[in-house]
Order: sequence, then structure tokens, then C-alpha cells
Amino acid sequence: MIIGSGTLLNVALILVGGLLGILLGDRLKDRTKATVTAVLGLFVIVLGGMSVADMGSQALADAAGPFAMIVILLSLVFGALFGSWLRIEDRLEGVAGWVRRRLTSDANGDGRFVDGMVTATLLFCVGPLSILGSISDGLGLGADQLYVKAVLDGFAAMAFASTFGKGVLFAAIPVAILQGTFTLVGFLAGDVFSDAQIDGLSAVGGLILIALGVRLVPLKPIPVGDLLPALVIAPVALAFLS
Repeated sequence: MIIGSGTLLNVALILVGGLLGILLGDRLKDRTKATVTAVLGLFVIVLGGMSVADMGSQALADAAGPFAMIVILLSLVFGALFGSWLRIEDRLEGVAGWVRRRLTSDANGDGRFVDGMVTATLLFCVGPLSILGSISDGLGLGADQLYVKAVLDGFAAMAFASTFGKGVLFAAIPVAILQGTFTLVGFLAGDVFSDAQIDGLSAVGGLILIALGVRLVPLKPIPVGDLLPALVIAPVALAFLS
């Protein structure tokens, strides 16, 4: 098993799925695209709910006792405060806008590009498989989790690109950077997270995915990018409690 193969396959399927989605998108009506986007939002909410179920795991209960849910809640609250202060959501949109301006002569451009790049990046990177699968790959335990994620991301990229266009393709870059980094962490540092930290990370990631799904359906928009620091706060807090 070649270490890093999971991330390489993930990036490849995002690009292939995105290109197929762009070709397909020209044949879809606006109403159909809006419906597809709403369906994707519902699916993301379901994926997030499955991850949130880890909030009730035994490992998390053993580590944090009756405070497990409070740890997750406070991780999101302080993550939101810190993320808002850093303006992560605005910076993600700024990067997407910068990329768009380099690819088109239209200074204002189409907001779909920014929406596609930011939304796809959050979806592909926020899920717990992005980190845990990459670490498992780096540890030499196999890339099965990333293979599954690669297939899911490929289909998601196809669906998103049919609605948002080529901005989805550029989500492959942060996926390669993030998962490549955690694969290297797993390779160099060994077993990084405890079971409780993994479950806490999964629960926080699930709630963030639900927020992303709510934005897609669409309901009230939530600045999902500003919640990302919670993915760091939860494992650290659980490490202290353990």
C-alpha cells in the first residue's frame, strides 16, 4: 500500500467528477440545478447527523463524563468566536474571488464560482474522514477510509459542478494540502488522537456539516468557515480532560 494514495485518488476523482458536472450542467435548467443543490444540502445534513451520533460514544463519556456535550458545545462557541475574529469565512471567499479574477476578465465575475469553491472546499475538508483517514493512511494502516471519501467526493463534485461550475475544481487544491499534511503527521508522529478525541472531532465536524447543509437547502445562511477552529478546540479540550 502506497502511503498518500488515498489523497491522490481523492483529488483525481474530485477533478474528474467536477469536469463531468461542468459538461452536464450546460444541459440542466436553472430550476433543476436549484433542486439538485437542495438535495445535496439535505444529503450533507444527513452525513452530519451520522457524525454527530458519535457525541454519545462510550469513549467520549469515559473521557469527559457528563460534560461531553458541554465540551462539544463550548468548542463550537469558542471556535465561532475565534473564527469570526480571524474572519475565516471572508478569507475563504477572498481566496476564491482572487482565483476567479485570475481566470476571467470580468472583474465582478459570477458569484457561482466563489460559492462553488468555498462550499466544495468546506464539504470535502471538514468531514472527519479528511483528518482521520489521512492519519490512518500515514500510519500505514491503509487508505480505505479515504477511498470511500474519494468516491463520495467525486459524485458530490459532479453534482456541485453542474450547479456552481468550474469553481468546484479548485477545491481539489485545499484537499491535497490538508490531507497531505495529516498523512505526513500520521507518518511522522504515530498514533495522534485518542478514541475520545476522534469521537469529539467527528461530532464537531458533523455539526459543521449540518450548518453547511442548512446553507445549501437553503435556510438561514450560517458562516460555516468561522466555525472551523472548533475542530482544533474539541480534541485539545478532550486531551486535557482525559
